Amino acid sequence: MTSPSSALPSSPSDNRSVSIPPTGPIAVVSERLPWRHTFISLRVHNFKLFAASHFIAVIAVWMQRVAQDWIVLQLSGSVAAVGVTVAMQFLPVLILGPWGGLMADRFSKRRLLQICQASAGVCAAILGVLTLTHSLQVWHVYAVAAVLGLVTVLDQPSRQVFVNELVGPNYLRNAISVNSTTFQLGGLIGPAIAGALLTAVGGGWAFVFNAVACTLTVIMLSLLRVNELYTAPPTPKSKGMVREAVRYAMAKRTIRWPWALAAVVAVFSLSLPVLLAGYADHVFKIGAGGYGLLNALVAVGSLAGAIASARRRLLRLETVVVAAGLYGALLALAAFVPSLPAFAALMAVSGFFALTFMTSANQLVQTSANMAIRGRVMSLYTMVLIGGQALGGPMLGGLAQALGTPWAMFLGGLVPAVVCGLLVLRLRTRREG
Repeated sequence: MTSPSSALPSSPSDNRSVSIPPTGPIAVVSERLPWRHTFISLRVHNFKLFAASHFIAVIAVWMQRVAQDWIVLQLSGSVAAVGVTVAMQFLPVLILGPWGGLMADRFSKRRLLQICQASAGVCAAILGVLTLTHSLQVWHVYAVAAVLGLVTVLDQPSRQVFVNELVGPNYLRNAISVNSTTFQLGGLIGPAIAGALLTAVGGGWAFVFNAVACTLTVIMLSLLRVNELYTAPPTPKSKGMVREAVRYAMAKRTIRWPWALAAVVAVFSLSLPVLLAGYADHVFKIGAGGYGLLNALVAVGSLAGAIASARRRLLRLETVVVAAGLYGALLALAAFVPSLPAFAALMAVSGFFALTFMTSANQLVQTSANMAIRGRVMSLYTMVLIGGQALGGPMLGGLAQALGTPWAMFLGGLVPAVVCGLLVLRLRTRREG
């Protein structure tokens, strides 16, 4: 392997065998970064290519997600059906997540990502053809969502760990923040485009765009400079590898508590698009364009949170807990707000804290895990974060159907807020080693 580009700014060490501190708080930089270095990891050639393709892919994924949810709502007339779609897409991660982590530790992350993106592209193309030929039925969406869930089992842990292979340990935290920023910027653009497409020509072209974006990602992964990757030796297969990762995660509070909070937030709060569909259709009656706009406003706040995360000097467990608690509290506060502008503003602020929580939790878990076991640790984290939405999507959709969308939003925000409040008290009164 060649050494990193000499054009990179100086860092604590350029040695690729540098060990990552096992616990937090983790000092990132000794002084605040200049604004021109906010996204310093983009100076790494491989990561720049990856980030560019990731940005396009995220726009496309958000377009597909918004179009998919709205089409299911219109075909079925049920918010609960939208929740079932979420469950079908995320349930495989809940069941098979650790297996995906094993694969990420044992095989080339780049090859796994290429296979996953090619498969996702085929799924998007199928939805596009069915929609454009006016043949799409709800069960088609359920079936494709289930296949995409299987793809996600491999894609997510591979993608999480591959970031480290692209930039190395010195720029890992910044690269995670860049990924979050591109995801949220895509979340700002994608829903707006999808809302316009749904209103003008229907959602079929959103699926076609995603198929093209997946193909582009496969090509970009092929163009990476393989000799500049920070590749770790594959972990040999052995018995009890998942149990080892669970014991490892539970022994460190900087992994254990973000993992637990990810489960709570995922189940009760992260299926927000399900509820926003209900607000757009039943509460504020603003249609498909309004649904896309609400998702875009959440992304505006999330984008601000991503930029703030990139500039944070110190990573603490308390940041993760407080951000998750404030996210839940804002959702509960917004639940019964009768004014659309006030509701939209609260959604934007909630997006800031949601992103702060997810980025900080991701960074803390990754930088607290040794490289040899990181794929499995991240698969467990992904399992609860994404798999939790498999439970939360239909639960929130069912609550919205039974009690009304505002009550579902209120309960979905209240539970994480209470849990985080109790955890803050625990951390203050009982410092763990």
